[in-house]
Amino acid sequence: MQTKNREVNTVCTQGLVMDFLAISQQAAIASYPWIGKGNKYDADGAGTESIRKHMNLIDMTGVIVIGEGEMDEAPMLYINEVLGTRNGPVVDIAVDPVEGTTLMAKGQDNSLTVIAVAARGSLLHAPDMYMKKIACGPKARGCINIDLPLTENIKAVAKALGKNVKDINVMIQDRPRHEELINEVIKSGARVKLFSDVDITGAIATALHEVDVDILVGIGGAPEGAIAATALKCLGGDFQAKLMPQDEAEFNRCIKMGIPNPEAALTIDDIVKTDDCFFVATGITDGQLLKGVQKKENGAMLTQSLVIVGGQMKNSQVIDATFFK
Repeated sequence: MQTKNREVNTVCTQGLVMDFLAISQQAAIASYPWIGKGNKYDADGAGTESIRKHMNLIDMTGVIVIGEGEMDEAPMLYINEVLGTRNGPVVDIAVDPVEGTTLMAKGQDNSLTVIAVAARGSLLHAPDMYMKKIACGPKARGCINIDLPLTENIKAVAKALGKNVKDINVMIQDRPRHEELINEVIKSGARVKLFSDVDITGAIATALHEVDVDILVGIGGAPEGAIAATALKCLGGDFQAKLMPQDEAEFNRCIKMGIPNPEAALTIDDIVKTDDCFFVATGITDGQLLKGVQKKENGAMLTQSLVIVGGQMKNSQVIDATFFK
């Protein structure tokens, strides 16, 4: 799994991308036995243990920049944890070993392993907290403004896409906190597409022709926001956000981590400060973007992954793989 003699100052190399693809695949396979077992903690632990083990084999100095906290509370990967052999490129990492743990524990669709990687100092360095988000695809890039009412954003995206407002699809997580947003979409004449979990999928969907989603909006986790923003940066889409400290302790923690105004609007370039970045995801259960892990009678494990690369290697592809024990 190690890749030697790699260009130190470049993240988007074929070797490093393939290393992280393998990590994502192995984490999804490690989580597979926990599908439908009602235990999201052990499922998360299996994925995390696999990621930590395999990341430590890569020739890199990888720093977890957003996630579970500054203390090692295994099995979670924690902020400022350093992984890799300490050779090769120095990179920022945002990772969720099992995005959609509740879905997976219930045997439901749309759980994923997701990882974002960027040049060191490029990814948002923030606590695991709530984040207000809005995302759209490449054709509407530059048209969204998180400080404006949702109705105004819907109109702006509709104009950019050459659509009527009534044909705009707005994806929102089905939560009580989003009741006002849902009502505003309906009042505007646009369509609501509700989902239960995994807003990374909804954000990426805005940039894919195969999925009929024009805007993602709502409040979700900040680590997921950083990961989604990385994928959209590579795809040419747009993403804006605001961190939402719930108390003085969270606010002060943001300050301590170098965010001078924790409640300020963040553009996609604030969250991901470079084009030298990439995103990988592997399906654990079947979902909107990817098929889940499949176990065959001969013991083979089949995975499907999405790889989205920025920089000079800019491209995206779905990769199917078979693993034999």
